Amino acid sequence: MQTRTSTSSTNTVLIVVILLLTFPLWIGILGGVFGIIAGLFGAAIGLVAGVFGGIFGIMGGVLGWMFDWDGSFFWNDKIVVAILIVVVILMVSRNGK
Repeated sequence: MQTRTSTSSTNTVLIVVILLLTFPLWIGILGGVFGIIAGLFGAAIGLVAGVFGGIFGIMGGVLGWMFDWDGSFFWNDKIVVAILIVVVILMVSRNGK
């Protein structure tokens, strides 16, 4: 009777020690599974948004071609590009300090 209780107690202790030692591994595996699921969900949303973006882009291109729109209604394109370059240079120079 004593031997059997001792063996059962040893098995329980061994199982507890193995669970404690492998606990970080299980946390990592669960985190990885969660990351894969979240990534697939994000990819599905991106795919749907990409399809809608492509459809609206094609529609905009066709309408622009039909009505001869050049895409610049109010601004000169060169001025907008120059302003954007100046803004980017200012932001980069402030981040360096």
